Amino acid sequence: MIDYKLLEALATVIETGGFERAGALLGLSQSAISQRIRTLEIRLGQPVLVRNPVPRATPAGQRLLNHVQQVQLLERDLARSIPALSEPAARLRIALNADSLATWWAAAVGDFCTAEGLLLDLVIEDQDIGLRRMREGDVAACLCSSSQPVAGARCVPIGTMTYMPLATPEYVQRFFADGLSETRLQHAPAIVFGPNDQLQHRFLAQCGYHGTFPHHLCPSSEGFVKLALAGMGYGMIPAIQAGPELEAERLVSIAPSQTLEVQLYWHFWRHGGGVMDRLTNAIRSAATFSP
Repeated sequence: MIDYKLLEALATVIETGGFERAGALLGLSQSAISQRIRTLEIRLGQPVLVRNPVPRATPAGQRLLNHVQQVQLLERDLARSIPALSEPAARLRIALNADSLATWWAAAVGDFCTAEGLLLDLVIEDQDIGLRRMREGDVAACLCSSSQPVAGARCVPIGTMTYMPLATPEYVQRFFADGLSETRLQHAPAIVFGPNDQLQHRFLAQCGYHGTFPHHLCPSSEGFVKLALAGMGYGMIPAIQAGPELEAERLVSIAPSQTLEVQLYWHFWRHGGGVMDRLTNAIRSAATFSP
């Protein structure tokens, strides 16, 4: 029989990124958390954590984390039918892309979380790699651009986000007055969300360009737009986010006939219980990507 106090210690160390922070969250000393992890590893006969520099789960630890996520969701369903078992508001850890968080996400899940008394722990990842968090057992659900579910999980399509290559009119006049060309793209500064962000590369490939380009890195969806408005570069901005700037002509497309369509998928553990099914229905019915 699995000792869930040991699994709770493992999950909390991964979520908080350290033994000391995990102990503070659980009301235990750092040494007590370390002892629980050692006990778990002794019982399994193999390590569950790689401890340096930041704790991360081993393959065995990842399988245990996946199990913990699903058990927590099932316990919440049980508490709904047996109120005496109720504990403080449940927390659901979800990975999603920054653009969704900055645009449609809050409106889609706000009423649901209020009605269910559900707390969210949001992990921001690029939509191309967010699913890795689920594979590692770090999150219970993920919103990303991959349609391939991990083992034991379900995947449902949510909708398509339209991205536009936007910059200020002055920037376009300076770099692309004669339209896009390989030479212009080699020298025109772009804005990229982070080192794992491939939207810019996909757009340029769509235009027939596969070379390198100078770029700023800006890991903030709101900051991304501000850099574009400051004339620092062009970037792939969701149409739903850029509506006011486009209408006021503060931003324009560097390629008016070109957009990039990104299909988003919602991944969640197959045995996540009723709360995950209800959250999935809420997201599917409320998600909107219109400007």
